Amino acid sequence: MSLERDRPLLEGVESPSDFRGWPLPRLRALADEVRAEMIGAVGQTGGHLGSGLGVVELTVALHYVFDTPRDRLVWDVGHQAYPHKILTGRRERMHTLRQGGGLSGFTKRSESEYDPFGTAHSSTSISAALGFAVANKLSGAPGKGIAVIGDGAMSAGMAYEAMNNAQAAGNRLVVILNDNDMSIAPPVGGLSAYLARLVSSRPFLELRELAKRLSRKLPRPLHEAARKTDEFARGMAMGGTLFEELGFYYVGPIDGHNLDQLIPVLENVRDAAEGPCLVHVVTQKGKGYAPAEAAADKYHGVQKFNVVTGEQAKAPPGPPSYTGVFAQALLAEARRDPAICAITAAMPSGTGLDKFQQAFPERSFDVGIAEQHAVTFAAGLAAQGMRPFCAIYSTFLQRAYDQVVHDVAIQNLPVRFAIDRAGLVGADGATHAGSFDVTYLATLPNMVVMAAADEAELVHMTHTAALHDTGPIAFRYPRGNGTGVALPEVPERLEIGKGRIVRGGERPHGKVALLSLGTRLAEALKAADQLEAKGLATTVADLRFAKPLDEDLIRRLMASHEVVVTIEEGAIGGFGAHVLTMASDQGLTDGNGEYRGLKIRTMRLPDVFQDQDNPDKQYDEAGLNAPQIVDTVLNALRHNSTGVEHDTLEARA
Repeated sequence: MSLERDRPLLEGVESPSDFRGWPLPRLRALADEVRAEMIGAVGQTGGHLGSGLGVVELTVALHYVFDTPRDRLVWDVGHQAYPHKILTGRRERMHTLRQGGGLSGFTKRSESEYDPFGTAHSSTSISAALGFAVANKLSGAPGKGIAVIGDGAMSAGMAYEAMNNAQAAGNRLVVILNDNDMSIAPPVGGLSAYLARLVSSRPFLELRELAKRLSRKLPRPLHEAARKTDEFARGMAMGGTLFEELGFYYVGPIDGHNLDQLIPVLENVRDAAEGPCLVHVVTQKGKGYAPAEAAADKYHGVQKFNVVTGEQAKAPPGPPSYTGVFAQALLAEARRDPAICAITAAMPSGTGLDKFQQAFPERSFDVGIAEQHAVTFAAGLAAQGMRPFCAIYSTFLQRAYDQVVHDVAIQNLPVRFAIDRAGLVGADGATHAGSFDVTYLATLPNMVVMAAADEAELVHMTHTAALHDTGPIAFRYPRGNGTGVALPEVPERLEIGKGRIVRGGERPHGKVALLSLGTRLAEALKAADQLEAKGLATTVADLRFAKPLDEDLIRRLMASHEVVVTIEEGAIGGFGAHVLTMASDQGLTDGNGEYRGLKIRTMRLPDVFQDQDNPDKQYDEAGLNAPQIVDTVLNALRHNSTGVEHDTLEARA
């Protein structure tokens, strides 16, 4: 495979219709060009590489055999869809992948008619494809629903829920099980390929259907015996008994890199009168790129890299990542307390729990892509006296909200939620942003919700959570590196519901109070510098807790400042809403006494789903950087910047 830019076949492909009907040798050459194109593009942008390299031939075959976009092709998770993007008119924009204003790293409905369903969270593809298939069946419109789902995604219960409901679609639903971990299939070879082609062929299916009709005329015991014999025979040969029990006609396993095997089987499945069908293909992550094939993670997610050597660009030296700080803090707590255990849902390295697993394998649990189970499993551990830390990305904890409410909060069980990727996350965009956790957790009775302003605070909050045995507790922290503050040698147990003044605490009165929750504290301090330069005495508080609020501190600041601004990296309904509710409930907004003239403003993420970009640009777009904080204060004071500089610093009368 050449990595040179010259791609003569791809130059003539704007859509799949351009290569339908090509002979197999030409399709194989096209797959080689797609693979080289993808390596070159991801080398420039970074992103998901290994999974896409593993489905190049499968992608070519699917678009060759099926009538996309009329046949709706849904890629589970979507990070393996880069070859799909290249073949569906987006080749020239691949260099913008995961960049501001560029292509999404996942499938996205607004991006192409070939992306019928947006996917970035796992295990949703079969449900969506089933919806397309049944809708077409009900309306009499042509078109199938095709789901491509990995073996890892099959660890989530939602995939089986969809499969259990799939018979309603009949032959309009096709599921492609992309087994790239060898976790389900035995090694594939010529015999299994022959069997797959045989049992998916029209003569076999027609003969089988005839046998089924004849068997129905037999006495019931013989009918059942015949049915089970048919399923058992194919299950023994091909391993599909589980899927047969769920109502699927199973075909496979077949080599997912061999177009000579893939295309005839897919054509048989396309034309089959029987269904729904599940085609089991075995692929190799990183296929066709030696550095990826040799790497332990198969280059699943990469930085920009040299396409010739595979060497990835190294991040410049800097402070440790929040994830790394949490991992080390949790290890320290686990060495102290044998009751501490850790749970992740298929993200051990992403959450830092791979280090915990190495040190305490018997106390570490990777439950797979099963966030609901992870939370209730943690609840059971807590009920039996363990101290579980459930480390899950903010966006993925959304998948387990009922379990957080019903199994944890209502029972007041001391599960510790370590919420990584809080706030905006840059290149992964809206689907992975941690925008909603404060809103959906702080509304729950019994729940304690903290947000770390920096990496030292994260150490304190990990320690505080470890010692908190009276109910559930959550602490959130962002993606990326910390601020560079010194880490405490001995962690502090924070008093629940108590914030801290980080600037201006020596003054009894001021003009402006900035109430920050989380890592916007650095921007709040920059804004305070600018406001002070304009003659506005500014106090900055790190509230630490969204719930319970430090009501004494908030009342004191509202009584002694004219403008109070809350700042958070979360959606509407979060920290600012709780502060406003408290102020309203306690009459602080009535304009009486020491609160006369009080102006309260809340700053939060906008009520939109923000696309991918550099995180600093995302927060600028969200209006949560220092200049926007200053503007919010000035607008509240109804002064322009010139007028403010001459404003008096007298406290409110």
